[in-house]
Amino acid sequence: MIPTSFPSREEIARLTARMFLEIGAVDFNAATPFTYASGLKGPTYIDCRKLISYPRIRSTLMDFLTMTVLRDAGFEAFDNIAGGETAGIPFAALVAERMGLPMSYVRKKPKGYGRNARIEGAMTEGQRVLLVEDLTTDGGSKLSFVDAIRETGASCNHTAVIFFYGIFEGTEQRLADHGVQLHHLCTWWDMLAEAKSAASFDAPTLDGVEEFLNDPRGWQDRHA
Repeated sequence: MIPTSFPSREEIARLTARMFLEIGAVDFNAATPFTYASGLKGPTYIDCRKLISYPRIRSTLMDFLTMTVLRDAGFEAFDNIAGGETAGIPFAALVAERMGLPMSYVRKKPKGYGRNARIEGAMTEGQRVLLVEDLTTDGGSKLSFVDAIRETGASCNHTAVIFFYGIFEGTEQRLADHGVQLHHLCTWWDMLAEAKSAASFDAPTLDGVEEFLNDPRGWQDRHA
């Protein structure tokens, strides 16, 4: 069921950050940097998969994500909701349920046997597909999923994520150059603001994270 009312973008970002912090899905550690899926390193880590174990939070965030996409892209803009393997699959299913649309998913690579498919579920030529994932760092993995969708003859001009790092320059432009608009709920800047407000971490840790967010490439060079 599609929700009929929702908070402002700013309140959605704040509440989303608060929920992540509340369930311990965020970790800050400048002493031992984390390695991201993109291969980049940093003192911040977020585990979106943890959300599926918290029904109230899961439901609220999927309402937020659904309404964010409908508000920005249109209420009749899509025919199919696709999840990216593996983290995007549960969230795509939840968004598809709210929109009343078919759901499919995209493998990272052909499975290597049988039909050797990358797309699972029914996706047909001419369908307008929304790609749903848990997060994006620099947008790189989204392009492969988008290309796989387009190879079916469907179009994919939008991707929606719960969390967008929002610190690596050129990410949104990189997607835009590929004909894809990014929709998201919150970024590391929103998370840092809420973590400061709630005193979720000690001051030196928060200062170290802020240093990273202001200059991630420089921070990575200094901590190589």
